Formats: sequence, C-alpha cells, structure tokens
Amino acid sequence: MADRRLFTLVSILIGVSIVLTYSLSVYTTILFGVNEFHFALRQAIFGIFSIFVIWLLAQGNPDKLLTPIGFTLFIGSTVLMIAMPFLPEYFVSAVGGAKRWIKVFGFSLAPVEFFKIGFVYFLAWSFSRKYRDHDGMGVKDEYIRFAPYGIVFIGAMFIIAFVQNDLGQVVVLGLTLLFMLMFAGSSFRFFLTLLIGALMFFIFFIFTAEHRIMRIKSWWAFAQNTVLEIFPESIAAQLRVPTEVEPYQIGHSLNAIHNGGLFGTGIANGTFKLGFLSEVHTDFVLAGLAEEFGFAGVLIVTIIFLLMLQRIFKIANRTKDSRIYLFSLGVGLLLSFAFLVNAYGISGITPIKGISVPFLSYGGSSILAASIGIGMVLMASKKAKMD
Repeated sequence: MADRRLFTLVSILIGVSIVLTYSLSVYTTILFGVNEFHFALRQAIFGIFSIFVIWLLAQGNPDKLLTPIGFTLFIGSTVLMIAMPFLPEYFVSAVGGAKRWIKVFGFSLAPVEFFKIGFVYFLAWSFSRKYRDHDGMGVKDEYIRFAPYGIVFIGAMFIIAFVQNDLGQVVVLGLTLLFMLMFAGSSFRFFLTLLIGALMFFIFFIFTAEHRIMRIKSWWAFAQNTVLEIFPESIAAQLRVPTEVEPYQIGHSLNAIHNGGLFGTGIANGTFKLGFLSEVHTDFVLAGLAEEFGFAGVLIVTIIFLLMLQRIFKIANRTKDSRIYLFSLGVGLLLSFAFLVNAYGISGITPIKGISVPFLSYGGSSILAASIGIGMVLMASKKAKMD
C-alpha cells in the first residue's frame, strides 16, 4: 500500500497553491488584460491533473515501472533541452532570448523541470550499482569513478546555465548531486573537494553573465550596510557598491513579509502584490503568503512541507533497495533545496535565483514534474515498511 499521508500532504499543498494563485495574481491579470480567474483556473487544471498523476503512479509496480519512467524523463527531457534552441518560435517560448518552454495545447512546459526528476533517478539507479563503498579508495580513485557523472552534469550545466540562462536550477541540481554522492557511499574528503570545486564553478558562471553580476550587486546593495559594519571604514569603502543599484525586489519582498505581521492582512488584502513585486504568485509566493496570512500562515505551510519531507525520507530509510533509497532521498533533497533557495532569496539572505517553491508557486511544469517525482516515490513506498 502506497503511503497515504504523503499523498494527503502534497494534495493540501497543491490546494493552497490554487488559493494563493487566485489571491496573488490580481495585478497580473489586470496587466495582461485577462479574466481574474485566468491564472487560478490554469493552476487548478494542472493541480487536479497532478494529484491524479500522483494517484495513478502510486498504483504502479515499482519493479516494472520505475526504471522506464525515470529514464524516459531523463533521456526525453535531455533531448528536448538540446533541441529547443533550434526549434521555431511558434513552438517554444523565450524570455530574455533564452528558450525555456515548449508550447503544448495552449500551455507552456519547461523540460528542465522534468529533467531534474529524471536526473535524480538516473543517479539513484547508477549509484546503487557502482557506489557500494569507498574502502581503500583514495580521492584520485574516487574522482575517476565520478568522472562519467561529472561529464553528464557539466553537459546539463552548460545547457541550463548558458543556453537557458537559468543558474538557479544548476545550483539546486548541483547540491542534490553532491549530497546524493555522500549518501551513496563516497568519502567526506571527496565530498569536500567536490564542494570547493562546485563553488569555484558557481563563481565562474556568475561572472560570465552581466545580468547575474547585476543581481549579485542588487543583493549586496541591500545587505552591505549590515555586513560592512564589522569592518574598518577603509575596507568597507572598497566593498560598498554604488547606491544607484536599487534592490527593489528584495526590499518590497521584505516589506510584504513585515506588513503581514503575525496573522496577516487577510486573504486578497495584500498590497505589495499590486505591482510592487513582479508576478508575486510565482517566485515570490512565500512573500505574498507572509503578507496575507502572516507568520502563522507561513509556519503552517512550512510544517506541512516539512511533514511531507519527513514522509519521503522515511520511505527512503525504511527500504532495503538502494536504488529506491537513493531516489526517494534525491527527490526529498531536490524539493528541500528548491524551497530553501527560494526562501533565502525572498528574505534577502542570498541573491534571488528565480527558483519556484515546490507545489506552491504558479506554474504547470514545476507542479506536474514534482508530482511525478512524488508519484514515483509513492510507487516505491510499496517496498518500504511504513506505519
């Protein structure tokens, strides 16, 4: 029997996302001249369909279906991401010159969202075969063993970060890969050296695109006064960026959170969604939630999210199949890092990465892909001893 608690928790989050999409998209509907239910209706369609997909996948046999579904997602989305720059404009949607979405029956789907689930399954399937232990292996031998995975990840990183200008997804995938490696059986010393290398690559990617540099400057313009107080003025002056760099998104996000207080302004009564935060129902949905439902609303949603993660990690912990263990763990890590990256960004702790909140942000691709991942975990939970 699939884990019913996990199914219920995810369904609740999807329901909350439909309500938030309706409440927070009011300005965007006016801006684009569409019906007030336009975005909420689309989110409801994808949300209900995603719940059905979770239920349908949960009925499947993990021994027969997990591998075909996982590799179809991995290979199919990879082919689509490679082909997208060469597809005609009527078939793909582009933002800032980067083609990220494929148009299907009036909807836009982002292959990268499905690639993340497929990539996690590929890693789980392969790691379960090759990463038994590291006894007697030096760091050099571990790098040789890791090399094929590194090549695959670098290829994906090039497509996502350079071709699609989406560094945030690379950060989430990179963190998931690193921690899956550690839980698969690599040494901590190897994990640490790989982490340092990843940070160097991350810095390299930042300085290869002007819009990423401006995003870092915008974030630093907001955070610098607090951080530079601990440095002597001579050093602080060298690190301070010009005041004309205006971190308006972070500022408005924090103002929305502050305006919500403990219990919020009430549903549909938020003000910062009225043009101050661009499309708040997507990347800034947590700020919109905080304003209208307050700290209490954010706390309740966070608890539901944590309970969902607890069930996923429990499924991983209760199975003897290393492939299912690593896949369930990987899906949980993927959702965790996406939530943290978004939460840190909207609160000004880190630069904004444009990562959606799993199951809460508006977007058919993200909610459907995450639901497929949950459905596969539920399918796998049949082989775990759950209470």
